[in-house]
Amino acid sequence: MRFGPVPLDAAAGAVLAHAVPVPGGRLKKGHVLRDGDLAALAAAGLSEVIVARLEPGDVAEDAAALQLARALVPEPEAAGLRLEAPFTGRVNIRATGPGVVALDAAAIGRLNAVDPMITLATVPAWQRVTEGTMVGTVKIISYAVRAAALAAACAAGAAAMRRLPPVVEMADLIVTETAPGAAAAEERALRAVRDRVTRLGIALGATRVVAHRAEAVASAIRDSRAGMVLILTGSATSDIDDVVPAGLRAAGGEVIRFGMPVDPGNLLVLGQQGGRPVIGLPGCARSPALNGADWVLERLACGVTVSAEDIAAMGVGGLLKEIPTRPQPRDRARPA
Repeated sequence: MRFGPVPLDAAAGAVLAHAVPVPGGRLKKGHVLRDGDLAALAAAGLSEVIVARLEPGDVAEDAAALQLARALVPEPEAAGLRLEAPFTGRVNIRATGPGVVALDAAAIGRLNAVDPMITLATVPAWQRVTEGTMVGTVKIISYAVRAAALAAACAAGAAAMRRLPPVVEMADLIVTETAPGAAAAEERALRAVRDRVTRLGIALGATRVVAHRAEAVASAIRDSRAGMVLILTGSATSDIDDVVPAGLRAAGGEVIRFGMPVDPGNLLVLGQQGGRPVIGLPGCARSPALNGADWVLERLACGVTVSAEDIAAMGVGGLLKEIPTRPQPRDRARPA
């Protein structure tokens, strides 16, 4: 591609690099110049204009963007994504339903290293999405790119994006209370937990209130037939032998990890029982604000394995926005 000023008599078929006012209107940036446009530019007093001229082996921006998007998502329906029509060298990629976004970050990095004019920007890996959420945007920065560079980018990013839909059909909620009737004041908190489940398209099954004792938690876990069990405790879990971890083990399950390097969300308990996930929610799950439990719940709900090592790696980027209603905020209270 050649870029720069050319005389008007050599500009036919070139791409206008900058918007130019002309009598009766304005020629937009990116407009392909025709004979009538050249006459309008001459009438505006111009003798030359800055343009981009494609050469053999160049691929125009819209065609290049669409080609790259199709390489990234070769089977949109199977990938749970849709490609929008290209415009100004851009193709937006959107989710077609709820779930989380799976990305091959290394492949996307290689794609973006091929040519600075060929780019893909995405949401973070494992971002929760709903129908219509934009998960990525391909942008060809220049008016055209070399076919060889485009082919290399397409190969680097082949099938690097997909949406994983929820695979859990139903989740049960166990609520512990430290005193009889205490759970009755938890309706706002329960609504926040229910919303986390239903926004993924998962049915909320039974909500069972039990005493804040390990044996009661164990019995409730064993009684549940749902594909996921969530536990909201009346008192925060503070030790690996506290009520929720102990109850999970007593129910025949195992604790995968207690504690996570995400704040809010430190006091999460992750385990499994009978091959299904069991999550002891941190107290911050009483708020609808994002917390570490969301990252774990959303991935597990979509069939993504979450290991103790995965949780350990969440610390980078794990300092989330503070929840003002937390009983113990991270900032120490200052004297008046």
